[in-house]
Amino acid sequence: MEPATLEAAAPSGGAGRRVGEGRMDGLSYAEQGSTDRPFPEPMTGGWPEDYRVAVGAYPLEAGDPAVAFEALAEGILTWGLHRGAGLRVDTTAPRALPGAEVSTALGVGPLRLPAPSTVLWSREVLRDGSGQPVPGQRAGFGYGTRKGHPVRGEEGFYAELTPDGKLIFRVSAYSVPASAFYRLGAPALRLVQRYVTARYVRAARRLALGG
Repeated sequence: MEPATLEAAAPSGGAGRRVGEGRMDGLSYAEQGSTDRPFPEPMTGGWPEDYRVAVGAYPLEAGDPAVAFEALAEGILTWGLHRGAGLRVDTTAPRALPGAEVSTALGVGPLRLPAPSTVLWSREVLRDGSGQPVPGQRAGFGYGTRKGHPVRGEEGFYAELTPDGKLIFRVSAYSVPASAFYRLGAPALRLVQRYVTARYVRAARRLALGG
């Protein structure tokens, strides 16, 4: 994935409700959990060594950012972001909760490359006493790769509502090619990752606007 803006988050607000603790078995890499970045934890720094790291921040315009934040968060947590980006999604759960297994794929027929992963953590929308989203939070989830994925590593997807009521879609990832075969194709893999990230951003915009 291609980094967009690399920046620190604003230093205030609520963290949201995290679901999931500890390590997951069956993943294809050891350095687990670094995508779990509750607000206001910076998205820069603290990443595992020897991985290619990509962090993207994409502000989204919305008439009511709080409503759009809820819609985007729900779309992320129910695989709507991935399906909206044109990926085939095969999963054991309708919601991205820790332990849920998912295989995403882009392409058609024999050209479709499966990417199996397991959800490590998820974070639901934090609401105040009146049921409104609390400014200063991130909701979303992160998943880690399993055997058969073309890379080894982790990716996180976040809907962020800033303390001043702005909406940001964020993506983070750290990965390395899973084998010598994929290392030979690393430039092509990066192009695919950038292409998919661009589709995620378009899908996030549609989700935020209720489309």
